[in-house]
Amino acid sequence: MADYNTTGECGYNPEKGNLEWGYDQGVEWGLLFPQANGEYQSPINLNSREALYDPVLLEVKLEPSYAVCRDSEVINDGRTVHVLPKSKSVVTGGPLPRQQEFQLHEVCFHWGRENQRGSEHTVNFKAFPMELHLIHWNSTVYSNIDEALGRRQGIVIIALFVKIGQEHLGLRALTDILPDLQYKGKTKTIHFFNPNTLLPDPLLRDYWVYEGSLTMPPCSENVTWILYRYPLTVSQQQMDEFRRLRTHRKGEEPVEGSDSLLGDNFRPTQPLSDRVVRAAFR
Repeated sequence: MADYNTTGECGYNPEKGNLEWGYDQGVEWGLLFPQANGEYQSPINLNSREALYDPVLLEVKLEPSYAVCRDSEVINDGRTVHVLPKSKSVVTGGPLPRQQEFQLHEVCFHWGRENQRGSEHTVNFKAFPMELHLIHWNSTVYSNIDEALGRRQGIVIIALFVKIGQEHLGLRALTDILPDLQYKGKTKTIHFFNPNTLLPDPLLRDYWVYEGSLTMPPCSENVTWILYRYPLTVSQQQMDEFRRLRTHRKGEEPVEGSDSLLGDNFRPTQPLSDRVVRAAFR
């Protein structure tokens, strides 16, 4: 298996190169990545009572058009798990600019070492065990994700909370191969991955929208966040497969004082400032 190295949000490599950062020192991100000091950072706490119901969001249905991926690369980069689909999938409608497509770049995951924490966003200060992100870039206006990053209406992230319950069949292809990705830098190709299974029932269109940033360095802003109200469900066993992953490379010694287990890879919530969270439901 090949080695893989990335330093930025879900596959994006910032120009500054391989700067070391981690979740145990998240407060220091702004020293290395000035954009992390911006006013419109993510994640945030979603206060359901203060969210503004916006019927305009329902005028054009949010429409993910995801293709079944015959080959997708899965990567443990020591900070999270990435799934890189090779088939073209797009999302349109909802709060997105009319007549513009946002192409799915990848899926990545944030989880806690215990079930009472793990999600990056919280709802009324409640955290979930995991949060997954479907990261898209504006393929109508920009030529690639690097060009779209930090630009107006450049990036859209669809986020889903994850709770513990029944096995998630759509994620089985991923969780079944996680033991092969135990160490940082390991990659594997899965031959069937359907991003549609990561979305809630088509009838459950309830979501929040706000403007924020990437939640990993370089923490670029101008990101439109769409967060589904209803969480996905995974089994405890599937959750545990993520928690067995390691942050160090095979054959290397873990950092002194660390058990090197990958988890608690979420950024603390950031101030809302003067932003408004809109809701597509009452």
